[in-house]
Amino acid sequence: MDKQIFAALEIADGEIRLVIGEFFNTRFNVIKVERVLTSGIEGINIVDSKDVIIAIKKAVNNASKLIGAKIQRVLLAIPSLDMVRKPLKITVPIPGAVSKSDINKALKKAMETEISEDLALINAVCVKYTCNGISTRRMPINEFCNSLTVDIDLLCANKELAFSYVSLVERSGLEIIDICLDLFAISKEAALFEQTVDHNLIILKMERQVTTLGLLSKGKLISSELLNIGLQNLIGKLADETQLPIPICSRLIKYNCRFNSDKHLDSPSYIWANNGQTKTLSEQEIYTMVAKEAEYLVEEIYKAAEPTLKDDKISVIITGEGAELQGFKQLIRKKLDVNVKHYIPETLGVRNGSLSTVLGLFYNYKDQLAILNNSAVSIDLLQFNQTIQIKKDKQEDNSFTGRLKGILFDNKKKEEH
Repeated sequence: MDKQIFAALEIADGEIRLVIGEFFNTRFNVIKVERVLTSGIEGINIVDSKDVIIAIKKAVNNASKLIGAKIQRVLLAIPSLDMVRKPLKITVPIPGAVSKSDINKALKKAMETEISEDLALINAVCVKYTCNGISTRRMPINEFCNSLTVDIDLLCANKELAFSYVSLVERSGLEIIDICLDLFAISKEAALFEQTVDHNLIILKMERQVTTLGLLSKGKLISSELLNIGLQNLIGKLADETQLPIPICSRLIKYNCRFNSDKHLDSPSYIWANNGQTKTLSEQEIYTMVAKEAEYLVEEIYKAAEPTLKDDKISVIITGEGAELQGFKQLIRKKLDVNVKHYIPETLGVRNGSLSTVLGLFYNYKDQLAILNNSAVSIDLLQFNQTIQIKKDKQEDNSFTGRLKGILFDNKKKEEH
């Protein structure tokens, strides 16, 4: 099997996240991660398109230089704003054995369904297949039957926002291979659909300015809600109190403050100089400064999640930047009175909660490739392979064997003269 190299892009609040990865046989490898700051996004809204385009181009150019091939196409995440799920049952006649083209026919028929004018179709998901009276989540390829019924979920989101994201990427000089809802991508990356067949789960995607809640039930993404509140409340409070730069405050909040501890260290966690004076900051001081903001954030999450908490079989998983907060899951567990976990990807090179969405784009598209006849990849493979070969040749030249060959060749030339 040839290498399949893709670039996945998320326009997050405060930064552009770009990951280059490859599927080779059954393995997935991360080639490059680029994160570029931008002030052009507030929450999920584009407020300065030029700044965002500059950031996207910078991320793409940086990654292109490293891999030695131009990035031409991307997989794109779309925020789950105003998400609507439209479940359908599509039946197609089968002349013999079930094939991929039969499933494609069902998908195309489903995508002809009319949706509200203010919504855009983002994902068409095959949830279940029924063949000869037997239902399964696995594609019944090569099974013999007279007809195939496919349960398909059309996942739609705010049309204006989706189109603005797509337009922005295209104006950056990139083609779009596929789009996917951010919550759906996270669910793919963390294998949450398989975990929610017999119980409900709330995804808590905590970012700087926005927190997104998504409800999963019976292996499906049911609904979503966006809150205009996030880690920025805590980070901004610490920055106001200390006058430290935002990036430093972000690191201190995520890695130098335990939200689940009754006792915090008084010893200095951070030391800096200001106007010739040495200043220090302890874990206790950090926690005291942001405790009320943390409580307020948890309270807002509780208000949004309360209607679904009546179900006995429900749990919460924290993703996004919020998954990096130490002990924050205990705060949420105490308030919501349900089991709470945080999710950090295990893939080498991307073990960061904020990259869960971008990683999920790869797995979502890989599942689609099993049905679609699409060979598009994100880079010029010929150029990429040429770059790899050049690097190999240079490495061989610099190796002991290469140098020995060079010496023997030079000696032979001298003997001939």
